[in-house]
Order: sequence, then structure tokens, then C-alpha cells
Amino acid sequence: MATKQYVLEEIKRGNSTLKGAWFLFGLFVLSGDRVTMLTVDSTTKRQGGEPHLKYFDYAATTPPHPDVVRTMAEIMEAQYGNPSSIHGYGERAHQLLRRARAGCAAAIDVKPEEIVFTSGATESNNLAIKGAALRYQSRGKHIITTATEHASVYESFVQLQQWGWDVTWLPVDSDGLVSAQQVMDAIRSDTVLVSLMHVNNETGAIHPIAEIGVRLKKEAPKVLFHVDGVQGFGKLDAKPAEWGADLYSLSAHKIRGPKGAGLLYVRSGVELTPLLSGGSQEQGLRAGTENVPLLVGMAKAMRLAAERQADFAQRTTILRDRIMQVIDTIPGLVLNSRKEGAPHIVHFSYPGMKAEVALHTLEQLGVTVSTQSACSSRSAEPSRVLLAMGRDNACAAGGLRISLGDEHIEEDVALLEQALHQMVAQLRPLERRM
Repeated sequence: MATKQYVLEEIKRGNSTLKGAWFLFGLFVLSGDRVTMLTVDSTTKRQGGEPHLKYFDYAATTPPHPDVVRTMAEIMEAQYGNPSSIHGYGERAHQLLRRARAGCAAAIDVKPEEIVFTSGATESNNLAIKGAALRYQSRGKHIITTATEHASVYESFVQLQQWGWDVTWLPVDSDGLVSAQQVMDAIRSDTVLVSLMHVNNETGAIHPIAEIGVRLKKEAPKVLFHVDGVQGFGKLDAKPAEWGADLYSLSAHKIRGPKGAGLLYVRSGVELTPLLSGGSQEQGLRAGTENVPLLVGMAKAMRLAAERQADFAQRTTILRDRIMQVIDTIPGLVLNSRKEGAPHIVHFSYPGMKAEVALHTLEQLGVTVSTQSACSSRSAEPSRVLLAMGRDNACAAGGLRISLGDEHIEEDVALLEQALHQMVAQLRPLERRM
């Protein structure tokens, strides 16, 4: 895809194809030595010329709920004490933190003392995986995961592998799933940790977490089980203790809470090696002054998400199924998600077309989607998730994710449907050139 700087340079050189180009709304596709401008239909612009974009990237991040924003603003203004201080300001902040911890614990049905606050799921996943591996390395240095995990899990395992741990990368099937039997077959006498995501952040595939957890507790009770729950909470039932999970990660900004807040559930009796040195906050597992407004905001977001989970799943499943039906009817598009997956994610590929070109075309047509996950979307590499599922390079390089939120309605899906048809119509002549 041609960059704005490239186009500017070409115009300066007298490239007639690019003279009079409209950068604000024009999309340029580089094919060989030719740059093609894709025009924008006027119906996708707001009054005044600004593009009207409908957001379909809730799996990347969500708009904070107004109630969450109001609560955080009130606390930021009135309750600014350090929760570790013993004077009145500190005590009031400490009580807010205590209530936030209790609220988060109630939302996933665990004990408040089992909640460790972090800056987000990336930190939670790192603390869970590296903290467990380092703490229990005397038992063994064999750990298990899949190649389809979120980058924060995947890269943690890669780093541990570089440090001398033996990693088993479980293969997934064409739907992106592992079975409980696969996990159990991989267990060895020196296995200390299994880490799996509940819901895949790209495709929405749902691992059989409860079955795996129950079998691990029964057949390999010394093996710790970590679940990355980021894409599952608020969309599916979340009962980590009931599943047999020892560690469970969450992020606030995926559920209409603030960025910069997350948690790690650590089952009573499980020990971790801290990754940060400093004070004794968070039971000595996470040094640093807690961000009280953000954590209170996360607790409120978790409560709202838990209360609305059943309704959310019912409504978004209907919208998701309609989107999947639309994609199925468009020649050249390939579905990677299944109806048995999460209610809010639809993943598809446009083989032969670079994902970023399709993404920006859709953006010019009024809808915002994503390529891969948000943490990997700026990478030019094909999706390792799709490659692990057996897709070819063309599919893996042309993958797009549509993700729904609680604000989407049928009219939004109708807009998306129109945009998908228009995208393919505009890009089809370029398929062989890309």
C-alpha cells in the first residue's frame, strides 16, 4: 500500500496518476508501478466532510461506559490519597481500593484476597506465566501452551524457552481449538504450567477450559492452570475457580472500563515470583502505588458486564450470525470463525488481498474493523493464528476481524453488509496485482 509520503514524492516528480489527489479521503493502492485511488462514496461522510465511521473493533478496545467515566472522575477529583498511607486521605483511598477488590472478586465468584491488581492483561499474563515458572522451577521446567495465544502469552513462553524452559506448543485443529485429551497427553512429570486463552482474540474460538481444568485438577493436581480470560469475560460465563483455574487474567478496557487497569486471580495457596521490585502492594506480588480511580472504574465495568452478560450474548449472537451469513454469500471471502465461537467476533479472510488494503477500503466506506489482534495489527506478517489453523499464506495475510459491542444494532450490521459488498467490488480488479 502506498504511503502518504510516497504519494507526495510521486506528485512532486510529476506522476500524472496522482495529481490532484485528495489525501483526506482518498485511499491509494500500489500495484506494480501504478497507484490507484479508491474514491469514497459521499454517503459515508458526515456533514462538513468528515468521515462517519462505525466502530466494529470492540475486541481491540471498547468505549468506556459513561457510568464508569463519571465514577472515575469523581474519585480523581475528591479522593487522591495514596492507599498505602495511614492518614485519613490514605485510609479513604484504601477503603475504595478494598471495595473495588471485593467488587471484582464478586464478578468472577472468587475471594477478594485472591485478586491482584495490575496495569492490564499483558502484565497479568506475564506475572502469571513467568511468576509461576520461576517460582516452581524446582518441580520442573516443562510448560504447555498453543501457538494461537495472545502476544503477551506467546512471547512470555518464547522468552522462557530462551531462558531454558521446555515448551510444548500444542497444535490446534482447523477451528483453532485444542482438546482436553491433547492437554492431558502432553503432561509430563516435570510439567508445572498449562496456559490457554478462554476465547481466541482473533477468531473467537472457545477452548474447553472447564473440561481441561477439571481433568488437570483430577489427573495432574500439581500442574498450575492459567486462563487468559480477556475475550471471554462479559460475553460468556466466567467461573475460574469452578473451572479449576489457578490463575486468571482480565483487562478493564475490553469491557468498557479504563485502559491501564487489569487483574490476576491467584488461587489461594498458589505462589508467584514477583516481576517488579519495590513496595509490598498487592500482597507483595505487584509493587507500585495502585491507581485507585482506574481500579474502581474496572470494578464498576466488571459488575455491569457481568449483569448484562446473558443479554449481551443473546443479542450479539443474532448480529454475529447475520454477519457470517453475509460473508458466506460474497464470493472470494472465507470465514475463519464458527457459530460455536464467541458471540462478538467474526473473522474472515480475503485471500489475494492484503489485509491492510481491505481494512482501509472498509474504513473509507464507513466501518472500522481490524487485522489480527490490536497488539499485532501493525505487523506486516501473516497471522500466526491462521497459519496454526492450517490456513495458507494468502488467507493468513488477508485476515480481518469484526467484533461487536453492546451498542450495535441491526442498522449497523446493514451498514457493514453494504460496505463489505462495496469493498469487494472495488478491490476485485486489483486482486491479481496485489
